[in-house]
Amino acid sequence: MAGIRLFFVKNLLLRLKGRVDFNDILFARRGFERIAGRFNKPLSGFKYQPCTLGDMKMEWITPEGADEKKVLLYFHGGGYATGSINTHRATVSQIIKGAGIKALMIDYRLSPENKFPAAVEDATSAYNWLLQTGYSPNEISFGGDSAGGGLTLATLLYVRDKGIPLPKCAIALSPWTDHTFSGNSYVSKKDIDPMLVAEGFPVWSKHYTGEQDPKNPYISPLFGDFHGLPPIYIQVGEEEMLLDDSTRFAEKAKAEGVDISIDIYAEMFHVFQAFWLVLSVAKKANAQLGEFLKRQMV
Repeated sequence: MAGIRLFFVKNLLLRLKGRVDFNDILFARRGFERIAGRFNKPLSGFKYQPCTLGDMKMEWITPEGADEKKVLLYFHGGGYATGSINTHRATVSQIIKGAGIKALMIDYRLSPENKFPAAVEDATSAYNWLLQTGYSPNEISFGGDSAGGGLTLATLLYVRDKGIPLPKCAIALSPWTDHTFSGNSYVSKKDIDPMLVAEGFPVWSKHYTGEQDPKNPYISPLFGDFHGLPPIYIQVGEEEMLLDDSTRFAEKAKAEGVDISIDIYAEMFHVFQAFWLVLSVAKKANAQLGEFLKRQMV
C-alpha cells in the first residue's frame, strides 16, 4: 500500500511539474497557495494565533500540552518567491507535535519584489524579536524547508557574524544551499526529480540574488565558514536535485566541527515531509524532526 501511494504521489507531482510556468512568478505563487493551502488548514489539537512584527505577518502554533517556553522559528520554502504561513501550517504542526514545543512561522518578504537580503533581514528581525520578548537563545531553534532551509542556515551564519547569540539548534528539510548549482545532483537527478524544474533554478535564483554574488554565504550557505554553529539536523530525498546541496553542506560542516547529522530518504523527493497525510515515511520523518528538537531543547 505504501508503495502504491508513493507511486501515485510522484505521478501527480510529475503532472503538476509539467504545467509549471517558472517565468510567471505570480501564477506560481497563486497556484502554490491554492494547492498547498488546501492541505495546511488548522488542525485539531493545536492553537493558532496570528500576530505581526511591523508589516510582517507571523503566526504562533501551539500543540496541546506544549512547553510554551521553547519555540521553533520556522521559515517556509517556495524558492524565495512563493509560499507562506498558509502553505506550511500543518506540516510545521506535525513537526512540533513530537517536540512538545510551540512554533513561530513568519511571512518573510518574497522576491522578485524584495531581493536579498530582505529574507535574511526578516528572519533575523523575528529572531531578535523573540529574544527581546524574553526567550533565551537556548529556548529557540531555527527550521525551514527548501529555500526556507537555505534561509535557516544562512541566518545562522548571519546572526553569528553580527555577534548575536545563536539558537540552540536547527533543522533543515531539503535546504537550498548553493545558488551556483555546482552539485552533481542538479544534473544527475533532474530527470527523476518529480517536483523540481531544472530550468527554473537560474531564473528564480536571479529573482532573489539580483546582482549579488551567488557565492555570498548569506545567499549560498554552502560557501560559508561553519565554525561555532549549533547542532543541525538535515533531511533530504534521494531523488531530488538538491541532494548535493544537503550532503555537501553536511560534509563541510562536519569537517569544521559542527555537530551535524543527515538522513537521506530512499526513493523520496523534495520536501516529502509535507505529504504526511498520505505517506507513512513522511509521518516518521516529521516525528524524527520533532525528536531531534526535543533532545536538543532540554
